[in-house]
This record gives sequence, C-alpha cells and structure tokens, in this order.
Amino acid sequence: MPQKAHQINPEKQPWLENLGIAMPLCLSYLPIGIACGILLHAAGMNFLLTLLVSVMVFSGGAQFILASLLVLDAPVSSIFMTLFFLELRYALLGSSLSKYFRNESQRFVLLFSASMNDENYAVNYLKFATDKNWTTRDALMVEHYSLISWATGNLIGGLIGSAVSIDLTIVDFALTALFIYMIVMQIQNNITLLICLLSVITSFFFLLLTKNTIGIICSTLVTSLIGFAIENQVRKHSKHPDKTWILSKIKRPRITKTTVEDMEGDNAPDEEKKLNSELNDGDK
Repeated sequence: MPQKAHQINPEKQPWLENLGIAMPLCLSYLPIGIACGILLHAAGMNFLLTLLVSVMVFSGGAQFILASLLVLDAPVSSIFMTLFFLELRYALLGSSLSKYFRNESQRFVLLFSASMNDENYAVNYLKFATDKNWTTRDALMVEHYSLISWATGNLIGGLIGSAVSIDLTIVDFALTALFIYMIVMQIQNNITLLICLLSVITSFFFLLLTKNTIGIICSTLVTSLIGFAIENQVRKHSKHPDKTWILSKIKRPRITKTTVEDMEGDNAPDEEKKLNSELNDGDK
C-alpha cells in the first residue's frame, strides 16, 4: 500500500518533503510571530525594522526581551549584553551538530548557524539521529522554511500593529511567562532547582547594588559559576556522582516518544535486551 507522503509527493522532491517536515514549525510560528511583531511595533519599531530584526535575530525569546527592554528605555549596552548571554546557548546547541558538518565549507556552516534556533535545532537533531538519509542540505532547508514563516508572522504583526491597541504591560507578562516556561523545562535535577532559587536571591542583590538591568547579567554569571563549581566538586570526589542528592534527578512526567537511539540504548524493550543477551551467549 503506497504511503500517503508519496501520494502528495510522488516524485519525492526534497523541497516538498522537507516542507512537510517543517510544516508544524511554520504553522506554530505564524501566530506567535504576529504577536511578537505587534509587541515590537508597540515598542517603537516600524514594520521594516521589525522584519529586519526577525531575520537577523530569529529568536522569539530574544525579540520578546528586546521589546520589553525598549519599553523600559534600557541602555543599548544592557540590551546588547542581555541578548548576547541569552543567545550564547546556541554555541552549545551548534556543537552537538558539528559532527554532521565536518565536510561542509565554512560559508555553509555560517549560513546554517545564522538561521538556527531552538525549534528547528530540535527537528534537525532528531532527524540526524534517526534518519541516515538526512543531509545538511535538508537541515538548512528546514531552517529556511521556519525562518520564512517567523519573518512573515513578524511582518504581519508589524503591519497591523498600528491598528491594534494593546497595553504595554502585556510585554512584561509575556516575558515573565516565557522565562517561567524556560525555567520549568530546564529543571531536571536538584542542583538546577537549587541554582534557580539562588539566582532569585542574587538577582535582587545585584539589582539593588547596580540599580540597572546589568545586575541580572551579573547574577546569571555568578550563579552559573557556583553551579559549575558544585557539580565539578561532586563529580571529582564522588564515585557515583549521579546518585548523590545534589545531582539526582527530579521526578518528572515520562517522555511519550521513543527515538531510534533510545531503542538501541538502555531504554530498549525487555524482549530486545533478552534477544541481544541470547545472541551474545551464543557467540560465546
């Protein structure tokens, strides 16, 4: 029985198959991008500048923060430093994909890195890990589809921003909700929870000390270094660091989707493990 994907794309054209893979991202980016464009317009940007920011930055979190800082009349130095440290995580995300780009030119890698964000990284990482036929060209195409969708949403939001009246206090609410979500998703073990609580205390301290949003950056650096030092010491002096209280995992809802790599690893079904054990015994 032919697959439905082949009925839609009988000639298996790569651009169409990759569009189907990127379509969930594209559809979800449109409403969020429109909301972001409206907020940027309310913060003082025209639709052309909003479009330029969406292409050059291409980060929902960074653009929501940018809108919030513009509303607060934050200095340019604070805006630059805040966005720099927020987007620094892409250096870690990109390093996990570097092994797939060893044969690519620096120009191609630069083009790929310029259009990478959290969501299309997740899609491409999963495809690289589970699909042997997935190429760097396919990954770049997914990024460009998601970028076009996000920029379109921002442009629409910038165009209709003048016709939509919103209270600018919603910017602070959107930013707060965004960071609460990011914090909840990052808390995997006790040390992340401990550092999260510590960062709240240090944020108040540095904000009172500096009287500026640069205090948040100082708090981020200090608490990150403290967390790194604690984890490094525990792993250095403990024989089973992951079983210590500080590094033990917090109980969270189980993942509902299993990848091919999970099936081949420790999460493989008992029948598969039993079969592998029997094969190994037979070889002996």
